[in-house]
Amino acid sequence: MPDAGTTVAAAGGPELLVELRREDGSLRAQVEDGLRDAVRRGRLAGGDRLPSSRALARDLGVSRRLVVDAYEQLLAEGYLAARRGAGTFVAEGTADAGAPAAGAAAQRPAALAFDFFPGAPDLASFPRAAWLRATRDVLREAPDRAWRYPDVRGAAPLRRALAAHLRRVRGVAADPERLVVVGGATQGLALLGRTLAEAGERAIAVEDPSLPPHRLVLAAAGLEVLPVAVDGDGLRVDALQRSGARAVVVTPAHQFPLGMALAPPRRAALLGWARAGGLVIEDDYDAEFRYDRAPLGALQGLAPERVAYLGSASKTLAPALRLGWLVLPAGLVEPVARHKALDDAGEPVLEQLVLARLLDSAAYDRHLRIARRRNRSRRDALAAALAAHLPGVRLEGLAAGLHVVARLERPLPAAALAAAAAERSVGVYPVALGDALSDRVALGYASLSEPAIDEGIRRLAGALAATAG
Repeated sequence: MPDAGTTVAAAGGPELLVELRREDGSLRAQVEDGLRDAVRRGRLAGGDRLPSSRALARDLGVSRRLVVDAYEQLLAEGYLAARRGAGTFVAEGTADAGAPAAGAAAQRPAALAFDFFPGAPDLASFPRAAWLRATRDVLREAPDRAWRYPDVRGAAPLRRALAAHLRRVRGVAADPERLVVVGGATQGLALLGRTLAEAGERAIAVEDPSLPPHRLVLAAAGLEVLPVAVDGDGLRVDALQRSGARAVVVTPAHQFPLGMALAPPRRAALLGWARAGGLVIEDDYDAEFRYDRAPLGALQGLAPERVAYLGSASKTLAPALRLGWLVLPAGLVEPVARHKALDDAGEPVLEQLVLARLLDSAAYDRHLRIARRRNRSRRDALAAALAAHLPGVRLEGLAAGLHVVARLERPLPAAALAAAAAERSVGVYPVALGDALSDRVALGYASLSEPAIDEGIRRLAGALAATAG
């Protein structure tokens, strides 16, 4: 029997914490008050199933009759509902309006009907059947030792499969022993940032513009983030040299967000800068998607000791998987793996083995070929919608990736444009922050159907007119 003042959880059913203090009077009243308070405060939500009276009584060390009576009282008050043959549940609509869960839900913004978020893949096309088959195969065939504490660098089958894939598809000099599996590109950058700061680096350069969250991640690692301008040929290496930084994050295959590729003379200049003592972090975030030309090979393949390669499954499969990878110079493997161990001791093994199975079986390649055709069609639909509804807007950058950059006829306040679009249930992303003026808007297309793209651009035309007027 539990001691007075303890909090216990019911076994033999859904877990439920109820606090009893035997010196405080009626135990039945305490059970009733505890359940009633949990419902009011939102700890128990409408529709949640309660433990059976027998299970709760056993774990609380009280009579079953006491729990039955408490349940009956709360049923009478309307806090609980009984379903014949199913059990006892929390009644719908019983939480207080001020409860934390209800308050959080009330503040959640409504979903946008036409969200052109750049970089989002088509989640509806996630290869569920192939993923399920691979999961079953892994669960059936993986040896027992696969489920021990993981190698912080990543499961060996995935590192081997990724290395083979990256060598074949991206020209990366990929050795499984130099590959570290990470929780998406964000964690990869965080690990590299902390490793560089630990080694004494004080600053790191990034393209301007670039992805704002990546700047925040690097700053949180203790580095001063130095913006370096880009132009029509990509990163300005002369400006990088003047910055004094000894490390830089670049998106050479498809600059984010502006969409150009790093021109061949700039690639050569950047590699020259790296070989003179710099470190390039190559964010190869969407190189799998090219629609009118063959992709350039990765920079890393030309200077594997001076380039750290970063990739992920977020654009090809789904960002919720949180699977990414680093291919590192020899001197960075151990410190990055050490920081990874401190972060989370390694990625979940099942998902790694499933992705390895998709890579080894060519199911991943088949998925990419289908996604490429679908994305190309949706990009064409976006271009047609802009021509029909906003003929003064022109597209910039490569026919690649999951987004385009639309060049407006004149600069507009970025925040006002985004707000006007949101009023029409359209999500657009000006290449500027806050109240700054911008004449470029990033428009993702992969997650929207072709009719939705047309309707979203039609509504965007109204938002532009309202902002300009």
